[in-house]
Amino acid sequence: MRFYELLGFRKTAGPLGPEPLAILAHPSGVEINLVLNAPKASEPNVLMDLPQKHPGITHFALLCPDIMTAKAHLESVGIPLSGGPIRFGPEAQGFFLRDPDDNVIEPHQRD
Repeated sequence: MRFYELLGFRKTAGPLGPEPLAILAHPSGVEINLVLNAPKASEPNVLMDLPQKHPGITHFALLCPDIMTAKAHLESVGIPLSGGPIRFGPEAQGFFLRDPDDNVIEPHQRD
């Protein structure tokens, strides 16, 4: 949860339910649910890190008004990038980072 707090999220509820999970909310209206009792990932992310491709969601993108400001903030709090910044055609750019559970996040900006 500390990692997501650095991205501007705040815990609004949890632990809840049989999983249990925590609900994190961002001022932009984005909400993330984190499963709290999952084992720590010790293997590569099957969707992102293995040569054989599997169906599924590989990462989520967060639309940012200024990714270079977001990049500078992440670096200032010690969060390393795992890729980019890169351009996605003439109208968008983004970069990648991983949370402590190895989930991939893409801050993304449309020009």
